Amino acid sequence: MSAYLVGHITVRDDQLWQAYVAGVQKSLAPFACKLLFRGRRASVLAGRHPHDLVVVIEFQDQATLETWYASETYQSLIPLRDQAAEVVLISYQA
Repeated sequence: MSAYLVGHITVRDDQLWQAYVAGVQKSLAPFACKLLFRGRRASVLAGRHPHDLVVVIEFQDQATLETWYASETYQSLIPLRDQAAEVVLISYQA
């Protein structure tokens, strides 16, 4: 069953964010995942949503997603991520 990582993002420092994104791309390489969507919020049609960016990444399954997240490579990027932006990461199964 496929699993999807959805990230809601508000960038605080563009330069640090670009360094983080480059590191994430490298961290994802061994996991045969697929970037499905990266975009900027156009409007909030109902409710409240404070973040202006979103990313959606498809993984083979939830176990693979969690293995990537727990990987040393990704874990080493978390301090940079937290400096660069406010990020909410959510996983979904389909």
